[in-house]
Amino acid sequence: MSTQETNLTDKESTATKKYGLTPKQVRLVDTLVATGCSIKEASIKAGYSTKDGGRVQASRTLRSAKVQRYMMDQCARTLGLGAVVASNKLVHLAGSAKSEYVQLEASRDVLDRVGLRTPDKVQHSVEGQLKINIDLS
Repeated sequence: MSTQETNLTDKESTATKKYGLTPKQVRLVDTLVATGCSIKEASIKAGYSTKDGGRVQASRTLRSAKVQRYMMDQCARTLGLGAVVASNKLVHLAGSAKSEYVQLEASRDVLDRVGLRTPDKVQHSVEGQLKINIDLS
C-alpha cells in the first residue's frame, strides 16, 4: 500500500474504489455538496491550483460521467438526511407551534407527505338517462 493510499480518509478510499475517482476529485465534490461554494473555492480547498488553471481543471472534472454520478449520489444522500430533520420539524410544529395556523399548515404538510392528501378535484358520476327538451317557439 502506498503512502498516498494510507493518507486517504475512509470516505475517499471508498469513493475511489466504488466510483473510480481520485482523492482530489472526491474532495472537490464533497466540498461543493457540503458548502455550496463556487467551483473556484471548492477547487482550491480540494487541492487544485489556486490559479485559473485549477478552476478550469475542476470544471472539466465535474463534467466527467463518473464524477457526476458520485455528485448525484452525494446530493441525494445529503437531501435524504435533510428530509429526516425537516419531517421531525414539521411534526414538532404540528403539535407545539404557538399559532394555530402554523399547526394546521404543518399538519396538512405531514398528512400530504404520508399520502393522506385531500383531493384537488372530486368527480361525481351519475348514471341514468337524461332527457333535455328545449322549446324555442
